[in-house]
Amino acid sequence: MLELAILGFLAEGPLHGYQLRHRIAHLSGHVRPVSDGSLYPAINRLVSAGMLDRRTERGSSAAQRHTLSLTNAGHCELLCRLRDAGGLDISDSSRYFTILAFLSHLPDTADQHAVLRRRLDFLEQPASFFYDGDRRLGVEDTDDPYRRGMLTIARATSRAERAWLREVLA
Repeated sequence: MLELAILGFLAEGPLHGYQLRHRIAHLSGHVRPVSDGSLYPAINRLVSAGMLDRRTERGSSAAQRHTLSLTNAGHCELLCRLRDAGGLDISDSSRYFTILAFLSHLPDTADQHAVLRRRLDFLEQPASFFYDGDRRLGVEDTDDPYRRGMLTIARATSRAERAWLREVLA
C-alpha cells in the first residue's frame, strides 16, 4: 500500500520526498505511520523499476533536493493496481481506503465500479470478530461491554458504507 500511495500522489504531480512523506502520513499515518526507513526504500524500488523519475535539484541550503515524478510505466502500474484491487486490498479497511483515495485516477467508471462492487460483496458477507464454534456472535450474544462496543461500531460503520456504495453504484 505504501507503493500505491507513492504512485497515487505522484500521479497528481511531482513532489519532493518530504512532501510525499507528509501526504502519506496524512492519508494513513494515523493507522500505519510511515518512516524514512520504509518510504525511501520503496521510492528506490520504484525508481529502479522505472516507475518513478528522480531529479536532483539544489535546495535553498547546501543540501540537494530530489523531485520525484511518475513515469508512463508508473502511471500504468498505478492503474493496474487500482483496477485489479482484490483480496486484502478489498477486505482490509486501511488498505481499501488507500485504494479509494486514488480510485478516481481510473479513467473508466466501469473499472471504478467493479472495485466498489468487490468491496460491497465483501461487506455483504456475514462476519463477526467473535465466534462460538462456527456460530457468529453478535452484540446480543455478549455481556462484555467492550466487545459489544466493537460489534456495535462495526455494524454501524458497515451499514453506512454499504449505503454509500449502493448510492454510488446506482
